[in-house]
Amino acid sequence: MRKKQIPSLYFYGLHVLLVLALIAAAFSFMGKPLSIQSWFSNQIQVATIAHRGASGYAPEHTLSAYRMGIRSGADYIEIDLQMTKDGELIAMHDETVSRTTNGTGKISSMNLADIQALDAGSWFNELHPMYAREEFVNEKVPTLREIFETFGSETNYMLETKAPETNPGLEEKMIALVEEFRLADHVVVQSFSKSSLRKIHKLNADVELFQLMWYNTPAFISSSALQDISSYASGIGLNFQQINPSYIQKVKGAGLLVYAYTVNYQINMEKAVNWGVDGVHTDYPDRFNEVLQQLSEN
Repeated sequence: MRKKQIPSLYFYGLHVLLVLALIAAAFSFMGKPLSIQSWFSNQIQVATIAHRGASGYAPEHTLSAYRMGIRSGADYIEIDLQMTKDGELIAMHDETVSRTTNGTGKISSMNLADIQALDAGSWFNELHPMYAREEFVNEKVPTLREIFETFGSETNYMLETKAPETNPGLEEKMIALVEEFRLADHVVVQSFSKSSLRKIHKLNADVELFQLMWYNTPAFISSSALQDISSYASGIGLNFQQINPSYIQKVKGAGLLVYAYTVNYQINMEKAVNWGVDGVHTDYPDRFNEVLQQLSEN
């Protein structure tokens, strides 16, 4: 008797169902996010930062990605801010809409209405069929106002000022929205621009700030640089690839927090925690929370 062949699509379908079931289980966790006050007062706790939302599972910088980040137990959702031609703050990493929508063009040359007419989700389904969802089709680029209206004080926000030199007034508009929604105790701001952070510090000294750093070689920082950063910021964020334990200890010894970006493999997440970071940016916040849970049980 010939052995009946089972179609390969059957196994693929089972694999997809298994992956979706695991994701659903991970995202059913709704832990209370680590508050900003407790993070800054107790450096034993490590913050989970959903990089552009849970962007490994949903199109980055969409309400779906942020919602997944919150449901997975992230303490912060990270939001890159750009400013449109008509002065609206939107969530997008790049200075153009080309990579993450079906449109093209510079954000600073486009009005909000034109940007929100674009499809910001279908590209993700095409690039990541394993995680594709029908509801991602025609996702819209959200404004910061829409994000605050949707999630309010349900989560914490790590806002990043992008291209502040070419977007005059970005900081003022951002702080005005933070104050309008009374979210100063739910917001921290990060930037590669020291001048942008100093401006924000003058606008509202209650908002905690992080100086972003990028290293092409093993990370090193002088004591004078740490002293300067301490005058306006509460911490430093740097790329994980160049991080090392001595750097972390030196930064923390200066009274600053330190977090790593962007860490997506659990072996590296565990390494970062063991080295003493205070937070981790990741596209997969559920993975990082698994690592934290496992380490707490050991």
